[in-house]
Amino acid sequence: MLGRRGAVAGAGPDAGVAWHYGDPTAEQRALSRGGAVVDQSHLGVVRVAGPDRLSWLHSITSAQLADLPPRTSTELLVLSPHGHVEHAAAVVDDGEATWLITQTPAALAAWLDRMRFMLRVEVADVTDEWAAIGEPLAAEGGPDEPVTWRDPWPHVAAGGTRYGPPADDHPGADRAWRLVLVPRERLADEVAAREATGWPLAGTWAAEALRVEAWRPRAALELDHRTIPHELDWLRTAVHLNKGCYRGQETVARVHNLGRPPRRLVFLHLDGSGHLLPEAGAAVHLPTDTPGEPGREVGRVTSVARHHELGPVALAVVKRSVPLDAVLVVACDGGVVTAGQEAIVPGEGVSSDRPAPRGPVSRGLGTHTSLT
Repeated sequence: MLGRRGAVAGAGPDAGVAWHYGDPTAEQRALSRGGAVVDQSHLGVVRVAGPDRLSWLHSITSAQLADLPPRTSTELLVLSPHGHVEHAAAVVDDGEATWLITQTPAALAAWLDRMRFMLRVEVADVTDEWAAIGEPLAAEGGPDEPVTWRDPWPHVAAGGTRYGPPADDHPGADRAWRLVLVPRERLADEVAAREATGWPLAGTWAAEALRVEAWRPRAALELDHRTIPHELDWLRTAVHLNKGCYRGQETVARVHNLGRPPRRLVFLHLDGSGHLLPEAGAAVHLPTDTPGEPGREVGRVTSVARHHELGPVALAVVKRSVPLDAVLVVACDGGVVTAGQEAIVPGEGVSSDRPAPRGPVSRGLGTHTSLT
């Protein structure tokens, strides 16, 4: 698709596909209306086959997969022994194999292969054979469709929980998104078939702006070596709290039941009057008494987008202690911009279903009425 007239190549985790095709605002509007197609062929695909595949994946990842019905979408996290997120993958099973869509296919496939032991499973990185196409549809793949993953965000899956608002009140409630896997040699033909119905081809500028608006975490951008899923409100869709033991479960349970995530994801409304836009990784500071001067660093920007209605927006991970009403300062090339924040994970760091305390607790952990 980069050979299309007007195509501008993406960068960073979106290298290899188009950032836009000449009119990013029109592309974004078409996608938000539910009528555009996005080349997502830079994503990796891992196929897991064998009769033990679902029970095996269930036992080593954060998701409830043992009884996953065919053509039902979910997602999983691979955690370190200390509960830090190492890999994330969209998951769908077609009845014969489980398909994992991820941005770390080689590393994920290698880790899974090391964990096979004597089980009847086969792991293969099939990225060279299969490509993903993004569509603004909120429907699972049908029996006559290719393997399709429908994004479950922001609905709370069975066994999950939320730190942010309920799904009906969530900014991501109206975002429809799914990924369709097609043979890589047929990518251009499959895109052309959708264009023939009147859908324009949109770039990652459009898809990312709508993702950021929906507060949807993305492993390639929101993660670092310290991330635990609670910080990103990822217990909604990717973590089952009541399943059997898996690597990292102790941290997940302890923070959910007794502690608070040390950091929290926020949505930033960036001041666009100076035409400055930070890059992913930019430092986030508290303000000072001197206008335009940054104060103490409290976090980092993870994703940045220009939204066709909201203007410049971003996601950032900041320290839990940052006041919810603070106007933040973000470093940019050429100066700083101010940013108003919306809390995605609340500052008190308590989930909606946290068990009531049975005795004295640390300050700030006694109530969580704002989430109920």
